[in-house]
Amino acid sequence: MKCKEAMIAAAMAVAIFCVTSESAHAQTTVKHIQSAASPLATAVWAGDTLYVSGQIASPKTPADSAKGTPADYGDTKAQATSEILKIQAILKEQGLTLGDVVMMHVYLAGDPAKDGKLDFAGLQAAYTQYFGTADQPNKPARAAMQVAALAAPWALVEIEVIAVRSK
Repeated sequence: MKCKEAMIAAAMAVAIFCVTSESAHAQTTVKHIQSAASPLATAVWAGDTLYVSGQIASPKTPADSAKGTPADYGDTKAQATSEILKIQAILKEQGLTLGDVVMMHVYLAGDPAKDGKLDFAGLQAAYTQYFGTADQPNKPARAAMQVAALAAPWALVEIEVIAVRSK
């Protein structure tokens, strides 16, 4: 009987080793979505998860050097809308939608037009146009935080997201 028990224990040990060894060798595929023009990736795939770099707004009105006027990027709502549309385009290029976003991080700088105060209502006004709607009912987990400043001196908002391709 001891020989039979030893053989069963040995067979179980071999089976456990094979299962553990197989899962230890599984690798996640990583793909960087990037251009030579940018010092950072637009997004990075890690398996079925897409990490989209922080986006800042495009100007509502471009600078006019002939008139000497700077670009106008708008208020918090306008900037957040611009960024969500940029994110939507990046996701679309990767075969995803805003409904695939599972996490959003929002960085907000104080608005000089509001005495340096945070315009959370402006962010919400843009956000609710694209998340939790009849057309796109999914809402991601989200963190929104005020920062002292963003990289671009005119920027009031920067948004980054994580999206997952469903199986």
